Amino acid sequence: MQQIINFIIKNSYRLLFLLLLGISLYLTVKSHSYHRSEYVNSANIISGSIYEKINEANEYLSLKEKNKELATENALLKELLFNKKDTLLTSKTLFRSDLNNYNVVVAKVVKNSFNKRENYITINAGKNSGLKTDMGVINDNGVIGLVEKTSADFATIQSILNTKSKINAKIKNSYHFGSLVWDGKNVGYAQLIDVPRLASIKKGDSIVTGGNSTIFPENIPIGKIDRIFIDKKTNYYTINIRLFNDMTSLGYVYIIENKKKEQKQALENATTPTKR
Repeated sequence: MQQIINFIIKNSYRLLFLLLLGISLYLTVKSHSYHRSEYVNSANIISGSIYEKINEANEYLSLKEKNKELATENALLKELLFNKKDTLLTSKTLFRSDLNNYNVVVAKVVKNSFNKRENYITINAGKNSGLKTDMGVINDNGVIGLVEKTSADFATIQSILNTKSKINAKIKNSYHFGSLVWDGKNVGYAQLIDVPRLASIKKGDSIVTGGNSTIFPENIPIGKIDRIFIDKKTNYYTINIRLFNDMTSLGYVYIIENKKKEQKQALENATTPTKR
């Protein structure tokens, strides 16, 4: 307490000056409209700048939730897209009860390997979200892989960057099919094999999922033709595909359930060639 008193006595002139300055400024602002408006404007500028920075910080912190909301909305839009009968949505309102062929579940990648020959991805959705083995996985850029194993809340995905991966694919706007595989060399490329030489193809043509697949809807993007080879053993084309996806940087993904998959597979398995 004595130190405070000593400080006041020692700095009494300075403190008196500051007090009188404050009183004079207050009286000036109060008695003159111009000075009052300038003071208010200055205060508004400062407070406005502060509020703007606070708002920017809050928006940044809420990006995670906004991204999740957008991914969920995209999942529903993809259901509408995969279940439509033609290339244009009808004008009538569509509900989930109208979606007869495909369900779409959104999930986030929590682990991603891409530097091995057999690469896998882990996502934060599993059996509790309805995921099963061999469901297709995509994102906004195209095909990611297939569900391999599931737990209650997680699942592992066999990436298309896996030498065991084999997915039915075709040249866009064509009926020529092949199998999408990976040779284990470059993370930006995959290979389309067993394409007949009758197929009319050129560099830059798009590769999409094929209609023979029971896992993916038809025409999901995969990549573009980069180089074309002829396999001397099979006399078929082997096509090097530059992937649309950057498989080293994955965020939200969409898992596709084909609700008629088992029906189609059962029919095909029951249909055997007849000897003539």
